[in-house]
Amino acid sequence: MDRKSSGVWTRIRVVTSTGQLEKLTAIMCMTSDNLMIEDPNDIDLSTYCGELVDERILKADKTRAAVSVFIPPDCDPDRELELIRKRMYEAGVQGEVELSEVREEDWADSWKAYYKPLKIGRVVIVPRWEKYSPAKGEIIVTMDPGMAFGTGTHETTRLLVGLLQKYTKPDCRVLDVGCGSGILAICAALLGAGLCRAYDIDPLAVRVARENTEINCVADRVGCHVSDLLSDVSLEGGGYDIICANIVADVIICLASDVERFMNEGGVLLASGIISERADEVAAKCSEHRLCELERLEDNGWCAMVFGVRRES
Repeated sequence: MDRKSSGVWTRIRVVTSTGQLEKLTAIMCMTSDNLMIEDPNDIDLSTYCGELVDERILKADKTRAAVSVFIPPDCDPDRELELIRKRMYEAGVQGEVELSEVREEDWADSWKAYYKPLKIGRVVIVPRWEKYSPAKGEIIVTMDPGMAFGTGTHETTRLLVGLLQKYTKPDCRVLDVGCGSGILAICAALLGAGLCRAYDIDPLAVRVARENTEINCVADRVGCHVSDLLSDVSLEGGGYDIICANIVADVIICLASDVERFMNEGGVLLASGIISERADEVAAKCSEHRLCELERLEDNGWCAMVFGVRRES
């Protein structure tokens, strides 16, 4: 049986020092976007329910990290491996390379061991397959991200979940651009928003987001749709009091020129996915489009920013 018909993928895993992780991730992205990053420093034990954190994570070497890329059955893994080695050499990245075969069904579930309940303020994000007994006042968001981005564990998402707890008001209208698993729109709905619309360019992400709205019983208040950024966003019923964009700096700068058109008076843009070094650049570009910075939060080299529309006097 050949690889194409067997459903067997090839996993190329490279272990390197944490100092070279960013370069290695960029190299692996050139091969495929089917990446898995293992960085023990991403785990902030102060936000996790400690008894549920995997023992392997607690004992992991904090100086080492790994990036895996998954090569589909119809591609040549030897060719991809050669390209990765060449790019690592050119970039001066040192690392140990491991190859293994992974069946699709195993790959789809293997990451679940690392996804545990996460507390962010009043919100606790709980994987669908985990058991969790909520404390008084906690808001439980049950998530099954599938193959879509957005488990709540990354700094960019954690920052926005925290900001949503501050800015979400009863019955407000929320727009999530680049929704991934739908986590932000679902959080907003459970925090009291009256209407949320979540958009993503990836139909798979939209399907996963819809499934998660049903799991959390908010499908009546959260609509999930396909759109390339703001191109197909609906203004039916009016604009939005909160617009979330957990993307990257360049895309947020691109959105800035048009975001006011979708924002209600007094509304805010909650932007994340920004590396701290580019925060001032994002603020300056947004200011050119009457978006003034109201607040900035940082976590482990990532930044979330809050913008409001500057009203002319």
